[in-house]
Amino acid sequence: MANMETALGEAMSTIEGAIGVALVDHTSGMALATLGDPQTFDLNVAAAGNTDVVRAKLRTMQMLELQGAIEDILITLTSQYHIIRPVTGKNGSGLFLYLVLDRKRANLALARHRLARLEAELEV
Repeated sequence: MANMETALGEAMSTIEGAIGVALVDHTSGMALATLGDPQTFDLNVAAAGNTDVVRAKLRTMQMLELQGAIEDILITLTSQYHIIRPVTGKNGSGLFLYLVLDRKRANLALARHRLARLEAELEV
């Protein structure tokens, strides 16, 4: 099991193209931990904004009576990938990992795989 700081550090060091990563509480919109260059990308603002994305998807799933859970949400920009992955481990309810990737340097499939592994090992 990895704690928050260790998990975020591992994401930044092992996921090619990682620009920033955060652990976010989607009930409050607050980032509990962030790692990345604040001059490049404000992860606190992004965490708050992406909380709305998670909430909207959860509401939509409820309205449509969809079964299952969100595995991840991918937002593709012209120069970046943004991956939102809800934390499913114990004590992780209401949290999500948020990863920003440089699209030119990232391998999206490998990044999703590594983020899923980190999420499974995360201890909150």
